[in-house]
Amino acid sequence: MAESLQIGGEAADSCRERQGRTQNVVVMRHGDRIDAEEPLWLARAERPWDPPLTDSGKIRAWTTGKRLRVIGFPVHRIIISPFLRCLQTAAEVITALCCVVDNETQILSMETSAGVVIDPTRVKANIEYGLCEVFCMEAMRLTALPKDGIWLSDVSELEALLPAGTIDQSVGPLRTQLPLWEEPLVVARERYHTIIEALADKFPLENLLLITHGEAVGVSVSSNLEDAIVYEVDYCAFTHLQRQVFSEPSMAVAVGGFKLVKSSQAGLLYI
Repeated sequence: MAESLQIGGEAADSCRERQGRTQNVVVMRHGDRIDAEEPLWLARAERPWDPPLTDSGKIRAWTTGKRLRVIGFPVHRIIISPFLRCLQTAAEVITALCCVVDNETQILSMETSAGVVIDPTRVKANIEYGLCEVFCMEAMRLTALPKDGIWLSDVSELEALLPAGTIDQSVGPLRTQLPLWEEPLVVARERYHTIIEALADKFPLENLLLITHGEAVGVSVSSNLEDAIVYEVDYCAFTHLQRQVFSEPSMAVAVGGFKLVKSSQAGLLYI
């Protein structure tokens, strides 16, 4: 009987040590890309595989950042595909999340991020090659490969596109290189599924915002909603995933898989 009481006491201590929390992961598509709005841009572009945002795309990203600011939980870390359109989207979103205002209604009247003062300590940012575009001719809308074989700038140049002070230099990407060329779509979808879960596992006590490409947003739906087929993902559309995580003295342990929070599906068409 005494042994039984002792075991019960240890179990109670263990329960007190385990602190449960909800981890939120938002998976978001980049803003409006210039080649979709200006088809002739491709003919004169030096880097047609890496289009920037349009001005309206930057405003959409800024507006989405303001929406994420009041989503109901703090975004701790933003993890970004290394392509220019995603980095520019992230810059606008980070600025919105880090904007310093006297009251929250003030930011609602700000139509753009111009002149905004930020507190860069509010979020951490990282670049992740595993979140990149489906790496094939069709997905990247190409007719020819880069002559020098260089797809992207050095990571230090990519990081410089983000607001100063937000890059977390203490951690590196899970994948340090782009996929092999002519990546099959089925392989890319598996990559997205794997990297989303791996990033969540890497930062289990943080809420994450992953800024990536439309196909990845679709995978975040189809992987977590049985028999779902995603037909369309608008610019800056995002999904919201949740799971329970318990924090123990030596580690954080996820309990069960992610569930899709359906209320955040504006901008997605799926059945």
